[in-house]
Amino acid sequence: METEGSTLSRLRRLVFALVVIGLAGLTVDLLLLGHHEDAWQVAPLVALGIGLGACAWHGLKASLASLRSFQAVMVLLALTGLVGMYLHFDGNREFQLEMDSSQSGWALFLKVIQAHSPPALAPAAFVQFALLGLVSTFRHPLLGSRRSAG
Repeated sequence: METEGSTLSRLRRLVFALVVIGLAGLTVDLLLLGHHEDAWQVAPLVALGIGLGACAWHGLKASLASLRSFQAVMVLLALTGLVGMYLHFDGNREFQLEMDSSQSGWALFLKVIQAHSPPALAPAAFVQFALLGLVSTFRHPLLGSRRSAG
């Protein structure tokens, strides 16, 4: 019979695997799109590299240090996604205003958010995978051992 602890452990590993696959997919996607024209475009690739490194460290040699580092990097990835959404949105807004400076309000917002290049909400994938990464640390045994020792 499977216990609640073993079920949670199995789910934690599956969610962690989804994070690794997702971060690898985002990395390949950005590389194939040539997302490296300037420092702002290289930053998400660097963050993904750090994220995959944290995944490798924690996946291969789980420790409290690797877990805390993984959690910190997931926060970094979420922030990267939020900044990316702002940059994509702002770039689209500037472009739309160059096309027609009379646009404003809701009509402008809809044009900006629906633009295909760059897709305004694409960086939200960073936030989603970061949140999944944090979910994968829920009730992690390494965190419980520290609480009971303190």
